[in-house]
Parts: sequence; C-alpha cells; structure tokens
Amino acid sequence: MANAKDDRSLNLVLGEALQRVVADPPASNQQRAVQPLAAARRLTEQAARRAAFAAGSLSLPPGPLGWLTLLPEMMSVWRIQAQLVADIAAVYGRSHELDRTQMLYCLFRHTAAQGLRDLAVRVGERLIVQPLAAGALKKLAGAIGLKLSQRALGSSMARWLPLVGAAGVGAYAWHDTRQVARAAIELFETQAPGQPPAQPPG
Repeated sequence: MANAKDDRSLNLVLGEALQRVVADPPASNQQRAVQPLAAARRLTEQAARRAAFAAGSLSLPPGPLGWLTLLPEMMSVWRIQAQLVADIAAVYGRSHELDRTQMLYCLFRHTAAQGLRDLAVRVGERLIVQPLAAGALKKLAGAIGLKLSQRALGSSMARWLPLVGAAGVGAYAWHDTRQVARAAIELFETQAPGQPPAQPPG
C-alpha cells in the first residue's frame, strides 16, 4: 500500500506530468464547423471511447504492477483529452486563442474546482480564462497534482481487482473526458445573436 512518502512523490510526478501536457497545446486537423456544437459532440464521443479504452487497458495489471501503469494511464488519457480540447477549439474557429492556461482550465476545472474556476470571468456572453505567468501556472499545477494524487491513492484498491477495476477506471475516464469537453465547449462557444445557449454533453 502507498504511504505518505509515496503520496508526496506521486504529487510531484503528477504536477510535473500535467505541466508537460499543457505546455504546448496540440495542433488540430479539424476545420471550423458550420455547426460547431454538433461537431464538438461527435468529437467528444470519439475521445471518450478512446480514453475509456486506454485507461481500462492500462489498469488491467493487478497489484503492484498496476502502480507501474498509473502514470502512463493518466498521461494517455490527458493526451486524448488535450487533443479533444484542441479539436473543439478548432471547430469553433478559436484555435488561435488556445493557450496553456486555457488547456489546464479545460482539463481540470471539474477536478480542481475553485483554483481553476477563479481564473474564468464572464464578459457579456464570452467566458474568458485569464492567462497565468509560468510561476503561477507551475504552482497551480502542483496543487492539481496534489488533488489528483490523493484521488489516485484513494482509489488504489481498483488496481488489485483486474477486469472489475479496469471497467471502473474505463468508465471514469469516459465520464471525465465528457466533463473536459463540457468545459471546452463552454469556453469556446460564441453565442450568435438570437440563438439559445448551447447544451454541452451532460
């Protein structure tokens, strides 16, 4: 079982890993869509399935071997989700706005709660994420890493139950990816005059 030293080490590793994920938002081959919400929903379902498969597959090894796959599993899911955020920005024609702070916001708003929500301000119908300096971004990434490590250690028993644990991990990755999409759609949605607000994935 993990101890306090493991907790601190995992915290640092996850904080550094997620900094690498958001440091350079991936390019997208998606074009601006006539109906961006429909395109974003399609991309969300595809990414959620990929994330569930990746997380479930990597969490199959039981016991101590499962710990060796924890970081690769999380990195794999984060990369799928980061690509999804980039693709959603592209179908909304907002790729030029996507930066590392927006990426961090979309990936972890639903997980890290207040620390990231405070970055967003609403101006009229636009949601704007305020950019962070490198030092502040590193500090926030460390705080998110701490929260993620606590969650990972708290759910460590799943790694001792192959198949059953893998199904749960995959289901969580599917749900988590949809929450990432929800944040990205909310961020990049530009409401046209007279149109009702878009409804992101639930």
